[in-house]
Amino acid sequence: MAIADVAAPLGQGFHALAPGDLAAVVTALDMREPPASLKRLVPEADVPLQLVRWKAADPAKYRLLYRRVGAKWLWWSRLALEDAALAAIIHDPQVELYAVADRAGVEVGMLELDFRKAGEAEIAFFGLTPGATGKGFGKWLMRRALQKAWSHEGVGRVWVHTCTLDGPSALPFYMGQGFVPYARFVEVFPDPRGLGLLGDEAPQVPVLG
Repeated sequence: MAIADVAAPLGQGFHALAPGDLAAVVTALDMREPPASLKRLVPEADVPLQLVRWKAADPAKYRLLYRRVGAKWLWWSRLALEDAALAAIIHDPQVELYAVADRAGVEVGMLELDFRKAGEAEIAFFGLTPGATGKGFGKWLMRRALQKAWSHEGVGRVWVHTCTLDGPSALPFYMGQGFVPYARFVEVFPDPRGLGLLGDEAPQVPVLG
């Protein structure tokens, strides 16, 4: 059977998606103790960035940064939330939200840590805007993320997930920072561009029909 022949039965292992849906393979990773690199007192190179804590962030301001960081990779889940639902998450005292700002004060990334499950820290969102990637800043940001995650009393596990819609270096990056993959699953969801949540971002993922 030719894959293009969508009217014919699909072969074993193939699953048709509903029109307008996307699918991604999600990999979850965790670590059960701080990595050795975090324990060493190694002088760090000067990085022209800083973390700025956003407490009680305005939902519109949050969505703007979220979209700037993640639209290329079709981040959409927070864009679909009403203000009240979004505020209930990002204003929760067990959720820490940080903007990554350059020396001019311009936000060029974000870090969101979720401590709402006892004993765990989830790196819920982690990323830099396209203009700030490829400069080695990701390792700096991950070091800061892990420092903050492991500094919370009682945390025995830090975890994160990535998917095949993220940049191809995302999974190797997390593994290189000490995370170990432990689960894989498939997520199916409506294309956020079809819902009007995003525009023509992510041309590497074609819109069908």
